[in-house]
Amino acid sequence: MLKFLVIRKNMGTEQRPLVLFLKELMRRRKLLPSQLAAELGISHATVSRWLSGRDLPSVRSCQKLAKYSGVPLTKVLAAAGYLPMVHETGAVQWPEFREYAREKYAAELDDDLITMIEDLIERRRSRGYDSKADNKSGKIKK
Repeated sequence: MLKFLVIRKNMGTEQRPLVLFLKELMRRRKLLPSQLAAELGISHATVSRWLSGRDLPSVRSCQKLAKYSGVPLTKVLAAAGYLPMVHETGAVQWPEFREYAREKYAAELDDDLITMIEDLIERRRSRGYDSKADNKSGKIKK
């Protein structure tokens, strides 16, 4: 128990992988901490403690973050400190669209356009559009 308390006490506000992950998630989704909390079904105070480095999400909260963000659970758990980091030098990796777009359309797309496209994809997913294979007309599912 003492070791746990020492670890908690030393969690500063430096840019920990979890804090970087949460800030990037909120930036991509254009969310305030209170909005992220509502999306995850947790309190605003909890998200605030995560962002300040005063607390860590539970494994269950990490599962919610992984599902909501589309990032593999192992990477979220690693950012929270439950698993060793696979890539110590970088932040949590996001799904590969950004890297694909940079490779394929390096001259045509900058980071702002890629972020806009990712945002449009997320909006489309959240509105419940069928996949192209299932629905050629592009109508919303009922």
